[in-house]
Amino acid sequence: MDIERIIGNLISKSIIPTNEVKCEPLKGGTVSQLYLLSNSKGERIVVKGNEPQILQTEANFLDFYKDEELLPKLLYVEDSYQYIVYEFISGVTNYNRNNKRELLISLVKQLLNHNKRDSNPSGWGWADEPTESWQMFLLQRVKEATNMVGSYLEKEDINLVVKLVNSSNRRSITSSLFLLHGDLGVHNFVWSEGQLTGVIDPAPVFGEPLYDLIYAFCSSPEDLTAEVIESAASHLSNKGKNSTNILYEEVLIGLYLRIASCVKHHPQDLDDYLNAWGYWKNLIE
Repeated sequence: MDIERIIGNLISKSIIPTNEVKCEPLKGGTVSQLYLLSNSKGERIVVKGNEPQILQTEANFLDFYKDEELLPKLLYVEDSYQYIVYEFISGVTNYNRNNKRELLISLVKQLLNHNKRDSNPSGWGWADEPTESWQMFLLQRVKEATNMVGSYLEKEDINLVVKLVNSSNRRSITSSLFLLHGDLGVHNFVWSEGQLTGVIDPAPVFGEPLYDLIYAFCSSPEDLTAEVIESAASHLSNKGKNSTNILYEEVLIGLYLRIASCVKHHPQDLDDYLNAWGYWKNLIE
């Protein structure tokens, strides 16, 4: 990504003032390129580069939820989706792993209860690679995860998750889908003075808000208890047809996917997640 050329283009379009633009790279995901642009007035914006298809779905998500306070404001989208520009949210991304119950309730009230149904979804699951059904989306994710967890969980555990995904309970989700953040984990939260002030880097998904809630619940290894998730789920305004049993099944599927991610990116947390797996498996059984 030619950031100098991009800066010139943004100046010409008055996206950023010309006075003393400073550019510094930011840490992004495995694919994204991120740059923070700032000027002498203290104004800061983020330039993000990635595959056009990915950036298009992210831009669509930010535009769809342009009035949500926790999400960054989209400022500019390059015509061919080579990069997008959005406001920088001040704060830190270090999660202190305390009071998950209150964090999840805050997420529900400030973001998930503001989720809107998409009138013309392209399919189920990932917005940039939709599938024909919610079960197909989950089966694809479980298949990918199984390659990572095979050495840490028993075959009966893998079979249990596949059975849960194939259950008729996974077909109970509404046919009118919500546009979700899709990567609603603590790694994408911004904090200021101990308060949640921003949520960044969506990977949009068409589904139900419970999916994002369970993703957030499983995204850190502490307080993975039934009491915590039940408390947060009770505040959802879009509960769908979810009973306690279905909630527990969804958590076990989400935990399975998280263990795979943990093996790859956060092996230091693996023991905690495996302990949580035993706890939730016992609840299901």
